[in-house]
Amino acid sequence: MSKRKLTRRQNWRIQKVQAEKAARMAKKADRLSTSEDLGDEEPGLVVSHFGTFVEVEPEAEGEPDVKGEPDAAPEPAVQCHFRANVGAIVAGDRVVMRRGQSGYGVIETVLPRRSLLSRPDPRGNLKPVAANIDFLVLVITPEPAPSSLLIDRYLVAAELQQLEVRILLNKTDLITELNEVMLEALLNRYRDIGYAVWESSATTHHGLDELQQHLDQHTSVFVGQSGVGKSSLVNALLPGVNARVGELSENSRLGRHTTTNARLFHFPSGGSLIDSPGIREFGLWHLDPDKVIDGFPDFEPWRRQCKFRDCRHQQEPGCALREAVERNAVHPQRLDNYFALVAALQGQP
Repeated sequence: MSKRKLTRRQNWRIQKVQAEKAARMAKKADRLSTSEDLGDEEPGLVVSHFGTFVEVEPEAEGEPDVKGEPDAAPEPAVQCHFRANVGAIVAGDRVVMRRGQSGYGVIETVLPRRSLLSRPDPRGNLKPVAANIDFLVLVITPEPAPSSLLIDRYLVAAELQQLEVRILLNKTDLITELNEVMLEALLNRYRDIGYAVWESSATTHHGLDELQQHLDQHTSVFVGQSGVGKSSLVNALLPGVNARVGELSENSRLGRHTTTNARLFHFPSGGSLIDSPGIREFGLWHLDPDKVIDGFPDFEPWRRQCKFRDCRHQQEPGCALREAVERNAVHPQRLDNYFALVAALQGQP
């Protein structure tokens, strides 16, 4: 999870490439604007982003339904260029576009977002992933075995972005006598904190009807390690989508990264699902170590009751948080994971 160090020349080269890319996008948008007449402004929903253009579904005039209930089948998506000053555009964004005679369009502006999921790139800059979502679905599986530290990393990132989270144990067909007790203890830990925990299997269809009901009338996004079956779930929930499904590496048992762009899909009964790129590590290296504790809601209100205002919750006398751990009001693994995340951000072994 440590931040990758780049040389000054590498940083300069990255910035140069990004500037050249932005210039090309702006040039295409300006050329389209001047070479043909553009139609009137109209609202649209971004369903995917492919480098220099985005796919936008036209929407009816008026206030969009925040839950994504469709009145009719969406029109075919329009490939749109966008000007450099528009900023980052991601799946789930609602935009104002203008169509040209060639069939292409131009994004004029991005409408205000009610939520935004971002993750840091290797240089520590936050990169938007999906917009206007109601909640994240953190997908874990019995195999690869879920790590509580990895789960907490996702949860901290979501909490600090003020995003609701649901935990989904997928591939329940892989539950055995050897891992069942461990899995149940792990999931109960998060249930006790207040996180909703769901179960499913794209192979046996266990829990898929219940999962569909949870997702209907909402916009959600699947996140989690590669290989946990996010794309398989998309295929099971939305037959015909044919999202690419990766195979587990026989050597590492980690999934091969198959989804390269976040993409938004519609449920027939209303609501939308965004399938995000596989993320093996949800980095937190952009964070101030002192902010990590804000991502642990179960530490409230104990940490506010410590004897010293600057308590680090280690060996200080009168630490209410450690006392809460001793009487099982807070799970000790959560405190251990907190210290592990802070230590990683501080560059400690």
